[in-house]
Amino acid sequence: MPSAFLRPWLRPLVLALAGAAATLAYAPAPASALELGPVSKLPLPRYVSLKAARVNARIGPGRDYPVTWLYLRPGLPVEVIQEFGLWRRIRDSEGAEGWVYHSLLSGERTSIAAPWLKGKATMIDVHNNPALDAPLVARLEPGVVSRVKECRTGWCAIEASEREGYVRQEDIWGVYPDESFD
Repeated sequence: MPSAFLRPWLRPLVLALAGAAATLAYAPAPASALELGPVSKLPLPRYVSLKAARVNARIGPGRDYPVTWLYLRPGLPVEVIQEFGLWRRIRDSEGAEGWVYHSLLSGERTSIAAPWLKGKATMIDVHNNPALDAPLVARLEPGVVSRVKECRTGWCAIEASEREGYVRQEDIWGVYPDESFD
């Protein structure tokens, strides 16, 4: 209903509800609300990584659709958000979406250190134990890709540039909030 037809006292409530709905539409789904992909029978959405050094992202699920993006980095984490036959619709850390052939994706979990902080003078701490007061083993620049070994209780064990340690789960993109796996 157009806002011109709403009573003046109702407009702020309708606008607030619309904003909340839009925000929730882009939030990751909680683990309990996951659906299964019709082809793979794996959870949707889910994180995977790019297997190949050259991956074409297309505007539709097929080779006849134009390429909109070319990924040149194997191991880059992406989120599978839809399936159609042997094609997977993915979203990257910047929000770009496209269709990728399933064999170009890997189930290996990877992450990107705080991509939302790229270009800022900050570092992500990597600790030798999952605790803020644990000694540091490395510091990552935003945008660094790492392999994720496991996540528990807000911390993820990662490996980057032959260094291993723990980062806070909220400091990386490629795992869901409160997601646990090993």
